[in-house]
Amino acid sequence: MRTRSLLIFMLAAFTATACSTGPVRDLGLDKLSPRKAEQELSIGLKSYEDGNYQTAAKYLQNALNLGLTFKKDQINAHKYLAFVYCASEREKQCRDEFKKALDIDPSFELSTAEAGHPIWGPVFRGMKAEQPPPKKNK
Repeated sequence: MRTRSLLIFMLAAFTATACSTGPVRDLGLDKLSPRKAEQELSIGLKSYEDGNYQTAAKYLQNALNLGLTFKKDQINAHKYLAFVYCASEREKQCRDEFKKALDIDPSFELSTAEAGHPIWGPVFRGMKAEQPPPKKNK
């Protein structure tokens, strides 16, 4: 009988404690799903692949504005924005996007197929040539 009373008391105390706690702490489960910036990048790249360049530019820029976590994603967003701008005869914006990608990683290169493209290949090579030489470590 005494054990049963103790068990009931402990259960009541546990229930009262559980009810009095604040909201459940953030367990970080949102980190398991892609962040909004990465989702925007994914939509932008898919839109580009589908030939929806205006939509691609919007989502790629949104991804950059939201703050992409990884440098490779930032470079990719700038690269595809450059492609969109070059293809729509907006060479200044194209150059600006390539410059931003190169500012993030001066060793950034286009693939052989991308570099051989008749529209943005020459623009990229021009931007690459304008980059200052890498700093030497002392």
